[in-house]
Amino acid sequence: MEPEPSLPPLVEPGPPLTSAERERWSRHLLLPALGELGQRRLRAARVCVVGAGGLGAPVLQYLAAAGVGTIGVVDADEVELSNLQRQVVHGVADVGRRKVDSAAEAVHRLDPGVRVVTHHVRLDAGTVDLLADYDVVVDGTDNFPTRYLVADACARLGLPEVWGSVFRFDAQVSVFWGAPPAGVPGVGLRDLFPEPPEPGTVPSCAEGGVLGAMCGQVGSLMATEVVKLVTGTGRPLLGRVLVLDALAARWSEVPVRARAVPAGGSVPAPAAVPGCAVPVDAPAVPPAVPLVAPRELAAMLDRRDRGAEPFTLLDVREAAELDVVSVPGALHVPLARVLDGSGLGAVPADRPVVVLCRSGVRSEQAALALLAAGRTGVAHVDGGVLGWVDEVDPTLARY
Repeated sequence: MEPEPSLPPLVEPGPPLTSAERERWSRHLLLPALGELGQRRLRAARVCVVGAGGLGAPVLQYLAAAGVGTIGVVDADEVELSNLQRQVVHGVADVGRRKVDSAAEAVHRLDPGVRVVTHHVRLDAGTVDLLADYDVVVDGTDNFPTRYLVADACARLGLPEVWGSVFRFDAQVSVFWGAPPAGVPGVGLRDLFPEPPEPGTVPSCAEGGVLGAMCGQVGSLMATEVVKLVTGTGRPLLGRVLVLDALAARWSEVPVRARAVPAGGSVPAPAAVPGCAVPVDAPAVPPAVPLVAPRELAAMLDRRDRGAEPFTLLDVREAAELDVVSVPGALHVPLARVLDGSGLGAVPADRPVVVLCRSGVRSEQAALALLAAGRTGVAHVDGGVLGWVDEVDPTLARY
């Protein structure tokens, strides 16, 4: 593959640096490829970080430390205790707070002079155009719908996008830009993965876990790509995907080019990108399977324990998830074994079945598979284990 050409600086230089600023960023000024002019570009830059989570946290810290003048933070969630294993802009005192507020405070601890714009919104078709106010977008999101929404918006708005994904011990990083300067071929997320996978077919971080320290590796690299784009330094990851195997301590590189669609046809999608990426907590369509409220399930279990109203509580999560939190008296059959039929024999056919997962998405899939196999009396738990923790036993762990 031919080396990618260098790109011109994305941002015009801001005002001359003050003496305090020259001291603060002196290590940048010593770099011939960056220098004072590059630092002034960083101070004039407007960067939007979508997601203040595992990847967004180190990106925000290093962009603030690098001197980026305006940083937008987009996140609709609040800090949870399980976030702290990897989302290092938040602390114990921030649990329950809006992530955008906690992240803004962390940025200002590094540099009070950074203009932080908080967007406490969940991006959708009506809000995604807020990205137009920025020079470059960083995608640190954790679900496929938002990833594709951001990528499509960046392509439409002509914005470069720094993209990363993490899952378990693996990660991917790239730069997408549908309209780079003349002479440089454009490439986007859909050139790598034309369509998102079906919900539930790729596990999420909440289901499979992620090595927290790896988020720092990947987020720092993403921040480096932003600096390169803003200042025109080096060659960005446009047209390349870096793939990390953290267990083997190995980075590899995969080339990416714009995918031509045959006349009258379509390009088959490659395997789904790993990452904290399945919308396991996305709002569901009107339920096709009856719902059982967590408190109702507790009453059913109590009656079952007293010998009345026998039923099977079927937990379709992965085995490792049961080590975090479990509901007593459940039969465990992972979702994959329900969907392929290999685990159906373990589910008694002579009594009703109530299916349980983390949040209610996988349980509905399993319930539908049971109904398709001819089972009757099938329902699933509204809100899953998270609902059980919230409504029945708050002493248990959320994840």
